[in-house]
Amino acid sequence: MWTREGRPAKSPGLSRDQIVRAAMEILDAEGVDALSMRRLGAKLGSGATSLYWHIAHKDELMELVMDEVYGKVDLPDPEVTSWEDMASILAYGLRAAFVGHPWVIPLVGTMPSLGPNAMRMSSLMLRAFERAGFTSPPLDYAVSTLLAFVLGWTGPELAWRSTLANSGMSGEELDAAMMKTVRQAARNHPDILERFDDYRVKDPDVVRAIAFDFGLTCLLDGLRVRLAECRDRAGAGIPDTASDAASGVTSDTDRAPRT
Repeated sequence: MWTREGRPAKSPGLSRDQIVRAAMEILDAEGVDALSMRRLGAKLGSGATSLYWHIAHKDELMELVMDEVYGKVDLPDPEVTSWEDMASILAYGLRAAFVGHPWVIPLVGTMPSLGPNAMRMSSLMLRAFERAGFTSPPLDYAVSTLLAFVLGWTGPELAWRSTLANSGMSGEELDAAMMKTVRQAARNHPDILERFDDYRVKDPDVVRAIAFDFGLTCLLDGLRVRLAECRDRAGAGIPDTASDAASGVTSDTDRAPRT
């Protein structure tokens, strides 16, 4: 799909961009299950057949909307921005994009991210990390780990938001409804119960933001250690493949998946 040009509109006003915007409106309001080519055509005042002039099938549409979400992340020029700042901007920007469009989380990994926005984001991050001194393969691992952190953190957060929305209750009401079960489950673990009680009086959005900051800071601290190792190896003229040994990978056999 990404290698072919978008077709000109057959009727005034109907274009690929318009189709993507309309699809995202449905997704944001009602989720993935509500989106179909027929529903999208009705929203645009056009039959589903007209949509196929621009998009071959729903999977292509999902690739388009996913790339549109990646386009929400505005990264600066890596030539004048430190790798730490690039990493932070990506992490906060991607988290905000996912929170604004929670339906995209389950799509990540189900299809390749080959759209222009995803490619641009990956290229800018690789350039920033390489410019700092990361060498391959740690260069690739570092960027992938950053993306995995944002996905891993944001996924459960959005799942909880969905549970809350579907419950029809306020956060305080759902919390109160759950606490009886929590107290029963933690009756033999007073230390855990103390943590539950402590966090109940705090703003959950503030807690999540602080916890995300903490996790990102820890990740960047770890990447700084790996960066120093990359620089030391480069200075000593040690081949990049030696970095595998530092991670416990010593041969092609070690790289193979274990069954």
